[in-house]
Amino acid sequence: MPHRTPPATDAATALQGHALMVAQLRRPGACGGHPDPAGLIETHISSLLLAGHRVFKLKKPVRLPFVDFATVELRHEACQQELRLNRRTAPRWYLDVVPVRKGPTGALITLGGAPGVEHPGEVIDWAVMMRRFDDRQLFSRLAAGGQLSTSMVVDLAEVVARFHAQQTPAPPGFGRAEATRHVARQNMTELAALLHTSSASPALHEAGAAASVVALQRWTEARGAELATLMDLRCRTGHVREVHGDLHLGNIVWAEGAPVLFDALEFNDTMRHIDTMGDLAFSFMDLIAHGLPRLAWLFISTVLEASGDHAALPLLAWWAVHRATVRAKVALLGAAGQGADAGALRAQAQRYLGVATRLAGLDRAAPPPRLVLTFGLSGSGKTGAAGQLAQRLGAVRVRSDIERKRLFALPPTARSTPGLYAPDATRRTYERLQEVADQALGAGVSIVVDAASLQRQERNALRAVAARHGAPFHLLVCQAPLPVLQARVAARQAEGRDASDATPEVLAQQQQWAEWPGADEAADTWVLDTDGSLDEVARRIEALPI
Repeated sequence: MPHRTPPATDAATALQGHALMVAQLRRPGACGGHPDPAGLIETHISSLLLAGHRVFKLKKPVRLPFVDFATVELRHEACQQELRLNRRTAPRWYLDVVPVRKGPTGALITLGGAPGVEHPGEVIDWAVMMRRFDDRQLFSRLAAGGQLSTSMVVDLAEVVARFHAQQTPAPPGFGRAEATRHVARQNMTELAALLHTSSASPALHEAGAAASVVALQRWTEARGAELATLMDLRCRTGHVREVHGDLHLGNIVWAEGAPVLFDALEFNDTMRHIDTMGDLAFSFMDLIAHGLPRLAWLFISTVLEASGDHAALPLLAWWAVHRATVRAKVALLGAAGQGADAGALRAQAQRYLGVATRLAGLDRAAPPPRLVLTFGLSGSGKTGAAGQLAQRLGAVRVRSDIERKRLFALPPTARSTPGLYAPDATRRTYERLQEVADQALGAGVSIVVDAASLQRQERNALRAVAARHGAPFHLLVCQAPLPVLQARVAARQAEGRDASDATPEVLAQQQQWAEWPGADEAADTWVLDTDGSLDEVARRIEALPI
C-alpha cells in the first residue's frame, strides 16, 4: 500500500524534531560517550555525527520521490540495509546499527554494557555506527587536489571489478528496460522541477540550464528507446546485479593502502539492482566531471579488461549522462538549505549539467571513433604505449594476452598451458579482438588493440572491422633494439606478474616469421621508438599525429 504524502507542516515538524535530536546528540558525552562535542555533516537525507574515531549516521525523516525515511521503522530498516550492503566492501568500517534513546536530559547514544542488560530509555531513532576515516583521502578530494594517481585508479578498477564479479544476478524483475528508463525519466522530471523553484539561482537560468535539461530529457528518452533491447538482454543474461548504486568519487576513500567503497545506496532496491555498467558509469562520469578524462578512460578500460564485458559499451554514455543529471539534482537539493554553501552547490549542478551535455554529444558533433592496432615483437613496449594512447584518445584498450587466456578460462597471470599458443588458439584470439573492436566502434567508442599482429592477415582483419564502421584505422609500430627487447622479456619473465608469456625463445622465433608492414600499409602507420626512459617514450606518444 503506498504511503500517504504527509502535509508540508508535518514534514517540517519532523525535520525540526530531527534537528533538535541531533543538537542534543552533539552535547559532550551524548554521542557514544565521547567526551567532546560531536561534529556534524549534513546531506539532504542524512546527518552524520563525528565523535572521535566513530561516526554515527542518522536518516532524516524525509519522504521524497526516490526515498522514504518518514517513520522510525523505515529508518531502522534502512540502517540495517546500509550495514548489510556496506559490509560487502567495507567490513572493517561499518560496525553496527545502534539505537538513539530518550534520556533524562535529551537524546543519547549509549554503547557497551553487560550482555543481556537493557539500556534505559525509549528508542526514538536509529543510527549506523562506523569507524571514522580520514576524509582528506576521499577520491573526490584527491581528484580536486590533483593527487589522484593512475595507480590508485587502476586499483579502484580492480576492486570494483572483483566486487561486481562476486555479486549474483538480481532477482527477476529488476533491471528491465522499462523500469530503468522510468528511473531516468523520473530523475529528469525532478531536475526540471528543481530548476523552477525559488531556490534555483538566476545564474542557472541565464546559463541556459533549463534548456539543457529539456535537451537532455529528449536525448535520454530517445537513446533509452534505442538501447531497450540491449538492456533487457543483459537483464536476462545476468548482468543486472545488486551493486553499489551510488559510486561517485565522494563515496570512495583511500584507506589502509587501498580504495574502499562505502555509502552504498540502501534506500531504493530498483536503483541498486542495476546493470553493472550503471555502477561503472558513475565513477567514469565523476572522473570526467573532476577534469580527469584520461583517468576516466583508464578506469573503464581496466574494469572491462578484468571482466571482458565489452558488450556493455553501448550503455556507457546513456548511464553516464543519467549519473551526471543525478548529481546535478542532488546538488540543487542540497542548495535549498545550505546557506553560504548554496552558491557552490548551484555551480556544481551547472558543472554536472555541462558534463551530461558533452557526454550526450549535444554541444558539438563528436569525432568518429577510431581503431588503433599495435604491431611489434615481444618486449617492444606495446602494452604501455597502448595504455597511454587509449587515455589520450578517450578509448578503451583490449589486450590479446588477456583475451587469449580468457578463452581458456585462465587468469591473466597464469602461465602458458598446452594449446594456448596453437594456431587455432591464435585464430580464436584474433577473432575475439575483432569482436571487441566491433562492439566498441558500434558503441561510438574508440579502441586500441594491444596485440603483436605480426601476420598481415591479422592486421587486415582488424582494418576491415574499422572499415565496416567507417572508422579511421592506424597501425602503431613499436620498436626498439634487439638487446633492449631481450632484456625486457627476461625481466618480465622473472617478475611473473604480467599477462604476457613471451620468453627469449619466443622472441627469437618471432624474428623469423614476423611479416613487417609493407609499403601499402605505410599511409596509416605510426612508428614509435620505445628505446628510452618512460618519460621520453611518453613524450613521443603525446607527439603522435592524432
